[in-house]
Amino acid sequence: MTTAEEKRSLDFIRQIVADDVARGRNGGRVVTRFPPEPNGYLHVGHAMAISIDFGVATEFGGRTHLRFDDTNPVKEEQEYIDSIKEDIRWLGYDWGAHEYYASDYFQQLHDWAVTLIEEGKAYVDDLNAEQIREFRGTLTAPGRESPFRGRSVEENLDLFARMKAGEFPNGAKVLRAKIDMASPNINLRDPVMYRILHAAHHRTGDAWCIYPTYDWAHGQSDAIEGITHSICTLEFEDHRPLYDWCLDRVGIRPDGERARPRQIEFARLNFNYTVMSKRKLLQLVDQGHVDGWDDPRMPTISGMRRRGYPPDAIRATCTKAGVAKREKVNDIALLEHSVREALNRTAPRFMAVLDPVKVIIENWPQGKVDELDAVNNPEDPAAGTRIVPFSREIYIEREDFMEDAPRKFFRLSPGREVRLRWAYFITCTGVEKDASGRITTIRGTHDPATRGGDSPDGRKVKGTIHWVSADHAFDAEVRLYDRLFSVENPNKPPTEGGTFLDNINSESLRIITGKLEPGLARVGAGERVQFERIGYFCVDTKHSTPGRPVFNRTVALRDSWARAQQQEGQS
Repeated sequence: MTTAEEKRSLDFIRQIVADDVARGRNGGRVVTRFPPEPNGYLHVGHAMAISIDFGVATEFGGRTHLRFDDTNPVKEEQEYIDSIKEDIRWLGYDWGAHEYYASDYFQQLHDWAVTLIEEGKAYVDDLNAEQIREFRGTLTAPGRESPFRGRSVEENLDLFARMKAGEFPNGAKVLRAKIDMASPNINLRDPVMYRILHAAHHRTGDAWCIYPTYDWAHGQSDAIEGITHSICTLEFEDHRPLYDWCLDRVGIRPDGERARPRQIEFARLNFNYTVMSKRKLLQLVDQGHVDGWDDPRMPTISGMRRRGYPPDAIRATCTKAGVAKREKVNDIALLEHSVREALNRTAPRFMAVLDPVKVIIENWPQGKVDELDAVNNPEDPAAGTRIVPFSREIYIEREDFMEDAPRKFFRLSPGREVRLRWAYFITCTGVEKDASGRITTIRGTHDPATRGGDSPDGRKVKGTIHWVSADHAFDAEVRLYDRLFSVENPNKPPTEGGTFLDNINSESLRIITGKLEPGLARVGAGERVQFERIGYFCVDTKHSTPGRPVFNRTVALRDSWARAQQQEGQS
């Protein structure tokens, strides 16, 4: 039995399930399902649904079915099915032997539809889609009955059989449930159950030319599979009476032998600075605004995987966001924080210079190479150390040097001493510039006694900077990804007549060439690392080639975006 303390710790979905189990509903079984439409790639919003569906079932000793809602062959592709399965497994979940398709039940759904016609609960309508919308009424005005609503059972059976036989063209007729055109719930105003689609299905081929709608297929598919808890997002709350009406009509009642699915709605996971609409995501892909569904700027799970987001960070974000009953928009910084938390524990550290300027150590012998020990990850003692080569000429970040530095600039400047990470203290003695006045070379000296980055005499320096040996570094393409949209609500066009595309961030991708320490050349595709003092990066799985890794920025070390936006607002 659930204790009072356990009840307080459960979210409302888990509380409902716990109460059902305690009462012995459905024999105490818990079977959930994740029912994606195979018409696009999964995005981070789906990750919340996946974590709830699989998480609830696991916690209550049940199972989760993966069921593809493949009722629209015009928009469905095997590519999407494959990507969905890959994404779910990558997130850490498995449905085992329980992979199903709505198309598995086409015959049963058809037979139930025939039963409804025989009982006078469904009819064939000749109105087209626009007319059906017009007759349906509004939220404040009741609908009007179709002139074809009064057809006899015999005529409806004949027309439905001819629809199935392929006698009519697309859009010529539909099968509608006969419920109540005056219902305050617009979903109960004779919803469409079947439409004509002369299109080959990826699984059933040309066996069917009529296909069930989501509202007709979903609840019955749940019942056929013995689903006990049909967990879905809030937009289906108004559909719940129809869900139950359909189950009642086909004899699946709470006191029946077959499991009676219970629909429970929760608020979807939304983030600012992004869009979640499949239609809009498809538009971004088709119009070339991004590099496919797995572009690292996309909110798709495959895009986040390619960008280097760890699956446990996405799961942690779902937990932190919580299961809510009301819609809200989460700050994307929540997700980015979870990514940093996960990578801080696991990502090995390396040094990379993305905007290099050369430093010549004048008191370092020509040709001498020192091999220095560098810690791979201070958060993980088991990660060990690596060897980093040091030579007379090194590269540092241009922003780590200032010729006329203010007092609180704790990096390199003329006459000031700074620590090189894992190496030596150096002091700037001078600079060289080109004709435009741009610094091309910094000259300095090192203190040999400070090898490893510490001074034996105990003197302190306030700044530590990273570097790479000019003789050993290699050039690599680095892709600096940022947020795809420049405003919190990209769905709102910036001007009248505009679209969400006008909010695309023109700086969402910058491609540069960096100087990287040699160990990074051996990092494999998909592996995640930290560029010390810069951020977390991942070897791109699409553009990298053996020996020539391309690095995607996963996330900066800190929320530099929020800081930049704040500064812009103050300027």
